[in-house]
Amino acid sequence: MATISLRKGNARLPPEVNRALYVRNLPFNITSEEMYDIFGKYGAIRQIRIGTNKDTRGTAFVVYEDIYDAKTAVDHLSGFNVANRYLIVLYYQPTKMNKKFDQKKKEDEIAKMQEKYGVSTKDKFVLDPYRPLGLAARRCGQDLDMVSGLEI
Repeated sequence: MATISLRKGNARLPPEVNRALYVRNLPFNITSEEMYDIFGKYGAIRQIRIGTNKDTRGTAFVVYEDIYDAKTAVDHLSGFNVANRYLIVLYYQPTKMNKKFDQKKKEDEIAKMQEKYGVSTKDKFVLDPYRPLGLAARRCGQDLDMVSGLEI
């Protein structure tokens, strides 16, 4: 098998290679037994987690016992057709996965701070590019002269 030649050659693996795989574009009705049949051909599997929530349906995590088995599975199963769907098999990278959640967390934090200090998005001042800096800003669609406080 290909995994044996990789181990004997002491080939250096890229840093993103690990035992945990993230699988996308799975059929929603796939069972864990079918997943074990598909992924078990490439080595001993420690764990498979299939997404069941609305946000996680069609995804799964597959954890192999050996890193070389995981590499072989990625090489052979990326683009594999299961129930007329082509699998996307990636190495699990927690830093990339958490970026989506971090963005949502930051937006929630900003919303809480805006609520706490009584700031809303409609109160934002935007510099007017057609006026000298410091003289005017647009607020809620109206032009205000910042120096005298009079509408122009």
